[in-house]
Amino acid sequence: MALAIRSLHGETRLPARVRPAAKPDERAARRALREQVARLEAEMAQLLSSAWPRTDVVTTGRSQRGGESRLLSLLELEELRDGLVVRVREARRALHERGEEEERNRRLLEEMLLDPRGHAWIELGNEDIGEPGCRHWHVRPRFGLLGMLMRWWRVVVSSGCPLPMVPIS
Repeated sequence: MALAIRSLHGETRLPARVRPAAKPDERAARRALREQVARLEAEMAQLLSSAWPRTDVVTTGRSQRGGESRLLSLLELEELRDGLVVRVREARRALHERGEEEERNRRLLEEMLLDPRGHAWIELGNEDIGEPGCRHWHVRPRFGLLGMLMRWWRVVVSSGCPLPMVPIS
């Protein structure tokens, strides 16, 4: 059996199953793009897991293409990579900003505990300092109106999450 097929016009060509699916230089570009996409997806997964339990900071994003399986062209691979670069950059920035805000709130909590009078009526929750749970810190006057007039302030710590309401049947 011959490897080459001669057409009616005298051209010699390889059968379809022997012909390479992509040009050799395109293969290298595809491989490089797939490696870059895999690295960016791994970095995005790491950012998402480091943000836990704050799921509102980093979004995973969804593909806008159909759900069918297919081979992406070089242009589509480049678009996918560029979109991932933007999403990773935004996720890093959002996590950095959120971390700075939580650090400021932790410092504010320490100041509230040290000087309640200087932080009257301020309230902070666990979500403000990046911790799970329902605890809140409130700066309130001791003994109500009398304490407010006498400038007797204290930090009240909530007891945590309320119990779930069970319907009576």
